[in-house]
Amino acid sequence: MKIFFDLLPVILFFVAYKMYDIYVATGVIIVACVIQLAAAKLITKRIEKMYIWTCLAVVLLGGLTLALRDPVFIKWKPSVVNWGLGLVFFGSHFIGKKPLVERMLGKALEMPGEKWTRLNLAWVLFFILCGVLNIVVAYSWSESAWVNFKLFGLTGLSFVFIIGQMAILRAHIREPEQTEDEPAA
Repeated sequence: MKIFFDLLPVILFFVAYKMYDIYVATGVIIVACVIQLAAAKLITKRIEKMYIWTCLAVVLLGGLTLALRDPVFIKWKPSVVNWGLGLVFFGSHFIGKKPLVERMLGKALEMPGEKWTRLNLAWVLFFILCGVLNIVVAYSWSESAWVNFKLFGLTGLSFVFIIGQMAILRAHIREPEQTEDEPAA
């Protein structure tokens, strides 16, 4: 359900684009992102930083698209967000004692430090690649093809990357600790 909630603004953008045009779709994604922030706050009592940064990028770049009637700004949004994420993951090597991916997954996985570093760098490269691919598609293909790529291509790449990571990392999953009341398996 969380995946659907995360993708809802992009799905609504896609539907609005197919029914109307890039400008209506841009207005829809701006409103959807703001509603997503409010809903996250109401449901979970907190807002994930990812929602905040994505919403800021959508409002800023989408606002420029609408104000200047130029879709180039909204087309840059996925690249800006992906490159921002790549920068955050890369920066985590220098801020704090653990790379970001270890901070996020360290309770579920047990790995030596160099594997955490390589995994974190894999995420950095993935985000950079997604940003570059978005720009290539935005400038090389039709607007309609870019909209399809934005929903299906980038989402599909993310799923493939995560599933690939899961296959590699499954050997490092921590076994849940047993309590004295639980029988051993």
